[in-house]
Amino acid sequence: MTRDEIVAGAYEVIQSGSKSFRAASRLFDRTTRERAWLLYCWCRHCDDVCDGQTYGFAGGFRGNVAVLRGKTHRAVAGEATAELPFQALSLLLSECPIPERFLEDHLRGFALDESGWQPVTEQDLATYCYYVAGAVGCMMAILMGVPADDEETLERAADLGIAFQLSNIARDVREDLEAGRCYLPSDWMAEFGITRTTLFDPENETALVAIVKRLIDGVSIYEESARLGVEKLPFRSRLAVLSALRIYGAIGRRVGRLGSAAWDQRVTVGKMQKLAYVVPSFAEAVATGRS
Repeated sequence: MTRDEIVAGAYEVIQSGSKSFRAASRLFDRTTRERAWLLYCWCRHCDDVCDGQTYGFAGGFRGNVAVLRGKTHRAVAGEATAELPFQALSLLLSECPIPERFLEDHLRGFALDESGWQPVTEQDLATYCYYVAGAVGCMMAILMGVPADDEETLERAADLGIAFQLSNIARDVREDLEAGRCYLPSDWMAEFGITRTTLFDPENETALVAIVKRLIDGVSIYEESARLGVEKLPFRSRLAVLSALRIYGAIGRRVGRLGSAAWDQRVTVGKMQKLAYVVPSFAEAVATGRS
């Protein structure tokens, strides 16, 4: 396919797969926006294959990480492929110097899911969040123009991804448990005398809310760390990142406010609310940079 055809295909993927990321991506300049779609296309495919989903919803075919890793390595090598996600990745890598280690780190997160892993400690959780989202933050930073050797800024980008993932984990506790996964550290659960099988028992409601509050507290900590790197980005990228930060943070904080009712239905942020977050993000983007 031509570049335009690959980009159009990637856009269709993000249209179906993520309203929040799609909304934030519209704030980028055209080149950055298209590259963000290309990266999302590969990430979405990897996630779907590992979860047996299609665009994050049930009904897909469950594959394995070894196959994904092999196809990814071939895309890195520039080998021809008929599959859109790997064409998108190959095209992206031809335009952006993204180190392969970030791709491999991202796949490590899926490998943990494949193994049925659960974090024991808070550090285990942070490491997992880096793999599945922080590494993506690093890749996004590079396609926004951050040099691949600017470790300090990339660490802040990783923190942003970790913040996003903590919000997702807080929102999806019940959904993940129903899929046979639990991302709440077993050390935390042991403090309250509960396990993944008793997590949603009525008598453990207070304990569950207290544990999830720790996740939400972590969101704020990683958000503040991430903000320290925003000034290194071009204006439109700053605007997009700060808007995404507010949108994803709002998801986590709403989960915190809802308490035990947070998992009665999936917590989302409406279109008008997302637009409302652009205004303070614009002001902050102006205040934290020069261009």
